[in-house]
Amino acid sequence: MTDYDDYYDSHDSHDGAQAHEADREHGMTRRQLMRHAGWFGGAVVLTVAGGEVISHIADPRGSTAEAATGTDDAGSGTLRFVQVSDSHIGFQGPANTDVAGSFTEAVNQVNSLGFRPDFVMHSGDLTHLSMAGQFDQVKHMMSGLKTDRVFTVPGEHDSIGDAGRAYRRTFGTGTLGDGWYSFDTHGVHFIALVNTLSLEKLGHLGNSQIDFVRKDLAGLSSDTPVVVFSHIPLFAMYPQWGWSTDDALKVIALLRRFSSVTCLNGHVHQLFTKTEGNITFHSATTTAYPLPRPGRAPAPTPQVVPARQLKDALGIRSVGYRQGDRELAIKDQRLA
Repeated sequence: MTDYDDYYDSHDSHDGAQAHEADREHGMTRRQLMRHAGWFGGAVVLTVAGGEVISHIADPRGSTAEAATGTDDAGSGTLRFVQVSDSHIGFQGPANTDVAGSFTEAVNQVNSLGFRPDFVMHSGDLTHLSMAGQFDQVKHMMSGLKTDRVFTVPGEHDSIGDAGRAYRRTFGTGTLGDGWYSFDTHGVHFIALVNTLSLEKLGHLGNSQIDFVRKDLAGLSSDTPVVVFSHIPLFAMYPQWGWSTDDALKVIALLRRFSSVTCLNGHVHQLFTKTEGNITFHSATTTAYPLPRPGRAPAPTPQVVPARQLKDALGIRSVGYRQGDRELAIKDQRLA
């Protein structure tokens, strides 16, 4: 087993007292949190080959895998998009002394996938300190992506000191409220949520955004595939570190009637997949620096790894979907 494979080990039991430290947190009981998406509670199967990690539920015809890897004929019914996350432009520290260089490599990797993505989504923490110059820099860098459209959601590092106003000035055109929105393409409905503005410990959506989701989904058929983007996970990945969203269950309840729902997030700087019923949650890695595995450090602080191993912890994600398939195919690729 390689060092990189260690990212996908099931979490072993630790500090059981932590899991029961409080009966209620931010209006959601700990039992609800854990029932909503048990902490590393499900088996995850990943295929690793040639520096690429392919995570998907195999279709009997193999079409979902082909959709993600680009091995099929890209007809009009095939959707392919890319997720990048947590570029932290402006970060200065030993965990990565050149985050702009790493993000440039990620952009180049997207442009070398062998297909033109229908769009690229950056799932937050575009910048490290929410400075206007950092937003301008990352926007300029993403202008080099060979794709038709670029979408974003904000991370907490994109909202420092101004409740996300600088982020919205640069990336908020056409969005609603504090930056949320939805769109449709290739028969899939996409929702981009903001859960990083009202932070205490956990992510938070708020009633206005939940009402938006309710109205947004109301007219959709239950067989419409739905993909939800957010920065902080919508499942209870590790509430002790704030890796969850306190009112996510209200949105999850609205998504239960759909036959296929995929939630894609950033924030945690590492890969993790959790399936609960009709909803699959995928946490993405970063292009900046790794964070520790949950519970393996006092806090989620940037981790310094040997230089030769840094790119193993960084990467991009391509997603494929062909109309008529039930599942989306997720392919995570190391920056190395």
